[in-house]
Amino acid sequence: TEKQQLLENFSVKERLEKVIEFLNREVNVLDIERTISIKTQKRFEDQMRKAMLREKRRTIDEELGEEDGISSDDEIGDYKAKVKKAKMPKEVAKKAKKEVKRLNQLSPHNPEGAYIRNYLDWLVEMPWSILSDNDVSIAKASKVLNRDHYGIEKAKERILEYLAVMKLKKGETKSQPTILCFIGPPGVGKTSIGKSIARSLGRKFVRVSLGGIRDEAEIRGHRRTYVGALPGRIIQGIKDAGTRNPVFMLDEIDKLGVDFRGDPSSALLEALDPEQNKEFSDHYLEVPFDLSEVVFIATGNILDTVPAPLRDRMEVIKFPGYTEEEKFHIAKVFLWPKQLGLHGLGGKKITIDDQAIREIISRYTREAGVRDLERNLATLCRKVARQVAEKKRHQSKIAASSIKKLLGPRKFSSLLAEKKDEVGMSTGLSVTPAGGEIIFIEVALMPGKGKLTLTGQLGDVMKESVKAAFTWSKAHWHVLGLKEEFAKGIDVHVHVPEGAVPKDGPSAGVAMATALISALTNIAVEREVGMTGELTLRGRVLEIGGVKEKVIAAHRAGLKTIILPKENKKDLVDIPEAVKRDIKFVFASQLDDVLKVAMKAWPPVNLSNRRKYSPSRPSFLAN
Repeated sequence: TEKQQLLENFSVKERLEKVIEFLNREVNVLDIERTISIKTQKRFEDQMRKAMLREKRRTIDEELGEEDGISSDDEIGDYKAKVKKAKMPKEVAKKAKKEVKRLNQLSPHNPEGAYIRNYLDWLVEMPWSILSDNDVSIAKASKVLNRDHYGIEKAKERILEYLAVMKLKKGETKSQPTILCFIGPPGVGKTSIGKSIARSLGRKFVRVSLGGIRDEAEIRGHRRTYVGALPGRIIQGIKDAGTRNPVFMLDEIDKLGVDFRGDPSSALLEALDPEQNKEFSDHYLEVPFDLSEVVFIATGNILDTVPAPLRDRMEVIKFPGYTEEEKFHIAKVFLWPKQLGLHGLGGKKITIDDQAIREIISRYTREAGVRDLERNLATLCRKVARQVAEKKRHQSKIAASSIKKLLGPRKFSSLLAEKKDEVGMSTGLSVTPAGGEIIFIEVALMPGKGKLTLTGQLGDVMKESVKAAFTWSKAHWHVLGLKEEFAKGIDVHVHVPEGAVPKDGPSAGVAMATALISALTNIAVEREVGMTGELTLRGRVLEIGGVKEKVIAAHRAGLKTIILPKENKKDLVDIPEAVKRDIKFVFASQLDDVLKVAMKAWPPVNLSNRRKYSPSRPSFLAN
């Protein structure tokens, strides 16, 4: 195109000017190319010179037998010094020196060098030989636990036993006696008691929340082949602690998930086994790390979702919900002073009346722990803080009469039990992650063809309990004073209120049967009687769990009599004395024992010839 422009231009002067313009541009391009070539050549020669000098220096060091004779400001020399200072085990030091040698042989511009440097940084910064002073004083630990936590005596006693074993085994073996697992409702002090254990031992405290973790690499780390690879949460926690023997809390262990990326709970099996964790292998480090001196403590709300192999490696310590008396003491001694300090009222000498605290506990909270109680106390402090900030007249003592004005209308009534005895309704007891609760079972009968309807978001086990109760009723028609084929003419609807809340478990079997039999016989159930127990087709009442939580919930709701399975009599030792004084306990081995106490007029018919009746061979099959 440019040549064509020149040929088409008939003016010699203009043609020459055009030629000069084109030539100048070509000269500039050649100048740039020459400058680039010169700089590239210079850089290449500089790298060649440094590489040659580096090789000469290595040869000289080898000849002199001074492998570590490298200047301290050199990167490779720094790493060698750090490896030596870290006091790694022999195999780990060998691996680290091998990586340093690889780094030394790489070109400075090789991207793999950055990965090796990151890996070496992790290796040399791990506390391979750093230990906290193992100050295991049982008296000190007991003092710290009692100062920081009120109640939960059984849990504190077991923790002190654990520390005693640790003290006696000091110097004999590195492995800890066992792995502790704290299971209980939210807000009862599981995490904070772990901090108290660390403080009583004089060790660092590390907390890792496992809630929602679904990737196995979060526990064991990523392979170094991946970009941005890092060690797992356990190794990261040990590095952050800076010691090889911290108190390591695995919070919310019951909320681990599983998906296509692996099973994190399986990755924990090695770390939580005292026989295996001496050589815990992280995928990123690729060298064993000794976890035997780490005090592992796991926490969770429920034990059912923890996999069996993982549960087998831990000793479970149950944390029950607090009684109202325990909550009162905690609020008065711990929570109120804490909230005054958090809201800038520490120096104002503001007090709260004992009756006001009890009012908040009974009418504004319904929980196993004390978190909601603490939130309500914080609300009181905010109200007072605003009055102080606005320089208004403020209350120096908060009385029970002012609670309604400060916190609003009462959220809960003093009694949750029913107001009157009713037919077709019974009161059961259940355990949830938030503690014990009472549940009402309602049964309605209507003309039909023997259909059984179940509502209230009942789980499979609870549905089976209803079916077993209905079958027992049909098999024992003679005992109940009913016709042989009474079930063919009615439909039965069983409902458990609060339908938005899922419910499951076998312990409502007795309550289900009582409500159903009450509806069939038209005999009212005592409203102040609560019951729990699994029911068999033969009418036997089987043992259940969570007795303490259920009894405390019944006491809180105002029930006066509680029916428990006979095998659960041993669990009364865990019930607070204040609760036992207010409640009458009845222990049942058969459904008859339950019905005699729970129903106003039992039995419904004269059963003088009852022994002649065999439920396994009803009269309509006699022929």
